[in-house]
Amino acid sequence: MDTDSLYRFLGESRLAPWLDTLPTQLDTALQSSHGKWQEWQTALASAPDLHTTHTDFNSSAVQVGVATEVDDATRAPLLVALQALIPWRKGPYDLFGIEVDTEWRSDWKWERVLPHLSPLEGRLVLDVGCGSGYHMWRMLGAGAQAVIGIDPTLLFLTQFQLIKRYAGEQPVWMLPLKSEDLPDFRQKGFDTVFSMGVLYHRRDPLGHLQELRRALKAGGELVLETLVVEGDAHTTLMPHDRYAKMRNVWFIPSVALLELWLKRLGFTHIRVVDVTVTSTQEQRCTEWSKGESLADFLDPSDSSRTIEGYPAPLRATLIANTPA
Repeated sequence: MDTDSLYRFLGESRLAPWLDTLPTQLDTALQSSHGKWQEWQTALASAPDLHTTHTDFNSSAVQVGVATEVDDATRAPLLVALQALIPWRKGPYDLFGIEVDTEWRSDWKWERVLPHLSPLEGRLVLDVGCGSGYHMWRMLGAGAQAVIGIDPTLLFLTQFQLIKRYAGEQPVWMLPLKSEDLPDFRQKGFDTVFSMGVLYHRRDPLGHLQELRRALKAGGELVLETLVVEGDAHTTLMPHDRYAKMRNVWFIPSVALLELWLKRLGFTHIRVVDVTVTSTQEQRCTEWSKGESLADFLDPSDSSRTIEGYPAPLRATLIANTPA
């Protein structure tokens, strides 16, 4: 990983105390790497050296380069490198005319969230569970001063590295860490913290919310998007085993219970800005994400239920602040 620019940035920011622990954390994360890590890094290294003056982080597909900048022969090894990193979950992307149609239409989620955010201009932003980094590029496009994403999945890190290689020197970095690796910034952390699609994967959901609060500055903004179920402030679903064929789903609370959790942990100005049923148009199989997707996770005779009989995926976005 090229961390020089990140360390320079951190050293000049209020996040500088993170440098006391971050280098060791990264060394540890990469030493316990996935069995395919070298294979993915080989694919990354095989991608051709291409240069562009065109980036667009405000379109539905994050765009780096245009088709007319390269010929087919030059573009071919890029296509091979991208295909070696399948599955691509979050996107879409457009790289020099190659359209990477990811499993998720992550642009739909972004368009639902964006109108409700405090303006990102000049803000330090953290994206927890950032995947390949699609939303990080959209955050940068919305004016963020800098964006740091964390996600322990090394395939996603390699995908991000490939995009950034062509996007040039941008204040966007991804780290193979988990939220529990974040330091307590003691109310001097990020202006905005996103946690989208993470909470239900945590055995201790309140602990996760506390981690997010410790990463924020005083008066900072939390953007929390997660699976929810219908019900009152006493309602939560804990699957017996899998939920929509996912193994690692622990607690799916009601919106009212989420609000209570945030209130009890000291968040203020809590508001529910969106509740949306996940559709098979938003999450689906494509040539860039082989295998099953949402249509395979639902009861074939009743799309309002998962294959296990639970309520089908319903997602809510809540925004809250830390006390100023």
